[in-house]
Amino acid sequence: MALPGQIDLNDLVVFAAVVEAGGFAKAAARLGVAPAKVSVEVARLETRLGATLFTRTTRRVVPTEAGQALHDACAPLLLQLRAAVDNVHASTAVLTGSLRITAPADFAAQSLAPALARFAALHPALALDLRAGDAIADLVAEGIDVAIRMGWLRDSSLRAVKLGSFDQYLVAAPAYLERVAPPHAPEDLPALDWLALTRLPTPLKWTLTSTSGATRTVHLRSRIRTDSAGALRALVREGVGITVLDQYSAEPDLRAGTLVRLLPDWSLPAGGTYAVFPPGRHVSRKAHAFVAFYQTWLHR
Repeated sequence: MALPGQIDLNDLVVFAAVVEAGGFAKAAARLGVAPAKVSVEVARLETRLGATLFTRTTRRVVPTEAGQALHDACAPLLLQLRAAVDNVHASTAVLTGSLRITAPADFAAQSLAPALARFAALHPALALDLRAGDAIADLVAEGIDVAIRMGWLRDSSLRAVKLGSFDQYLVAAPAYLERVAPPHAPEDLPALDWLALTRLPTPLKWTLTSTSGATRTVHLRSRIRTDSAGALRALVREGVGITVLDQYSAEPDLRAGTLVRLLPDWSLPAGGTYAVFPPGRHVSRKAHAFVAFYQTWLHR
């Protein structure tokens, strides 16, 4: 589709993707095309405009002053165009195209994947891309439509829908409890081997609340730390210490008896499950549809 002055609208879409993703290869992955196609379309746009839009080095692709000005002017218009197309499609129940979702690995396997399988069956014309991992994805650079995040959102610029809450459990393996004196109160916790998840805001400081309403804050020391929730769960199952797991990760092991809940009369702060949308982008109808479906799934 050509615009006045023989500028192809597709070239502008590709150009915007390169700016937002921060590179040609990342833009290609986001758009689902070959990197060579991205290079060709950007080069064609530069030729037609008679301007260099990017400064290329071996490590980075940075928009020039002209490129940044073009993106600043075009990005809002492209968002409006996507919104207009989405509104036309809103009259039909058919969802098409692709939907890219990211979520923590354990949560994706235990909760999200079954829901996504059902959603896929309801919308056979929609391609789904689930990216499971503990690292926090760059939603814009990776072209993510919806991110499922757990815990407490610290970035106020994110647009999010709270899907629900989850409990957190203090747990240990039976083998570990055979070697140490099991805790009877929060004050007993600092003497035990603590396994810390470093992605948490305060992995060594926890506040517990009793059924009577009393609160205790404990400060812990840890010899073993990890940034992976899956690795944390594996470590505690091996009996090397105690830790806190969210209810989704803990419940299968608690039912099987491979983990034991400690201090059940004391509760830890509940966390939230959120659907997060990329900042500054139009939220597609398919993203809204999935979030609404998943929210119902969680509360069924």
